[in-house]
Amino acid sequence: MKTEIIINVATQETRIAILEDGQLVEILVERPDNERLVGNIYKGTVTSILPGMQAAFVDIGMERSAFLHARDIGGSPERFDVDEDDEEEEERPDRRSNGHESRYTPIQNLLTKGQEVIVQITKEPIGTKGPRITTDLSLPGRFIVLMPYADHIGVSRKITNWNEKRRLKQLVTDLRPDNCGVIVRTVAQGKGEEELVKDLTALNRIWERIRRKAKRTAAPALLHSELGMTTSLVRDLFNDEVERVVVDSKPVYRDILAYLKGTAPHLRSRVFYYAEKEPVFDAYGIEQEIQSATNRRVPLRKGGFLVIDHTEAMVTIDVNTGRYVGRNNQEMTIFNINLEAAHEIARQLRLRDIGGIIVIDFIDMMVEANKRRVLEEFIRALKHDRSRINVGEQISEFGLLEMTRQRVRPSLLYTYSEPCPACKGSGRVQSSDTTVTKIERWLKRLRAADGERRLVLEVSPTVGAYLREDSQRRLKALRRATGAQLILEDNSQMEMDGYRFSSLHTAENLTEKYES
Repeated sequence: MKTEIIINVATQETRIAILEDGQLVEILVERPDNERLVGNIYKGTVTSILPGMQAAFVDIGMERSAFLHARDIGGSPERFDVDEDDEEEEERPDRRSNGHESRYTPIQNLLTKGQEVIVQITKEPIGTKGPRITTDLSLPGRFIVLMPYADHIGVSRKITNWNEKRRLKQLVTDLRPDNCGVIVRTVAQGKGEEELVKDLTALNRIWERIRRKAKRTAAPALLHSELGMTTSLVRDLFNDEVERVVVDSKPVYRDILAYLKGTAPHLRSRVFYYAEKEPVFDAYGIEQEIQSATNRRVPLRKGGFLVIDHTEAMVTIDVNTGRYVGRNNQEMTIFNINLEAAHEIARQLRLRDIGGIIVIDFIDMMVEANKRRVLEEFIRALKHDRSRINVGEQISEFGLLEMTRQRVRPSLLYTYSEPCPACKGSGRVQSSDTTVTKIERWLKRLRAADGERRLVLEVSPTVGAYLREDSQRRLKALRRATGAQLILEDNSQMEMDGYRFSSLHTAENLTEKYES
């Protein structure tokens, strides 16, 4: 597979596109006023403990308090602001009992209100929710991830050669600092001791700097910022499988070369500076795909389409045949459209960065073997996704497949759009006849209160046109039903469900006076 990384740097945002065989599969956006927070380490103060939720809220100096669940709490002395020789620390029970990962010590036994803790953000603030945090810290490098206070040594599962796994594990076992765990990353495959020592030394230096800052800084405080999006992406993704990195900013181009000089000098020849007049995203056909990446409807090549809807609890994806009628029997037609949809859904999840609970409504298939084939193809298509994914074991009898995808940051929809002020994010607005019915009820309340009858009515142009249809038939009926003398005016600033009544003589706004 041919993989390319295209970087576009502008005044207001930096965008990184990942192409696989020329097709856009991921788009990452970073803006100066909304920089990424995942990976940042803070010293915070516990503000409240909720035993019923087994969670705590921690003030880390942000607008909203961070959310810390009991399962995300480690047990090191320093994380709990307790001296290493404190006897209470020795009595603190382990958060997992009986060897089961789902078991953890009650949070009220781990934390107290006002306690200071060192935490790391694992999930960006989304909507009204604050960031999610953990006390299990990790510092990623090019070849190694350092885990302070952990005692675990692991090797990436993507390294399948068992001899290489043993070699790398033995190597880091001898090198790792005291009281730290280590995970060897995939790109370390084939690397020698020199590269790993250099990476590990740099990470240990960062951790010592964080520890010193934590001791002299009052909470809440930022102790460590993760690398910027561009550098961290180069660190995590730029490997021998990436054919090229193209960037249209000279400073960023130099930064990437400088970073690679110390970590992967053999990759510097694959970094290219784009200096053409045509915007780099236009040259690679990316801009047009981004513009359609927030559309609710996604066309499929054979004529079918997907409908992607975001709700408060989940994202739903509906598969439709559209104009695709197939060539054989109905079952094969449905099977083919579901098969194509499975691949496109896997791409759209990455492209739009959709996370949380996802329910896919495939077109009903009668043959169980076809259901299994679609599910297998879908899982295979998800293998290139970097996010953690959990897919249901089968497609249900109703054609539904449930899955979850790790949500680290808001999806592309929330990056590039905001709720409509007219429909409040529902995607629908009040109909004209409903607005007219509300106007009639208002006028009847006015008559019951023996209020003024000569009025000016302001409505949106759409509702105004609705009242004037058929020689003002609806407007005349409204006057007869309420006994009001109305002068109708269009107000382009008025929303579809809005209206305003004012006195014809005094111009006083009467709308709120007779509201129910």
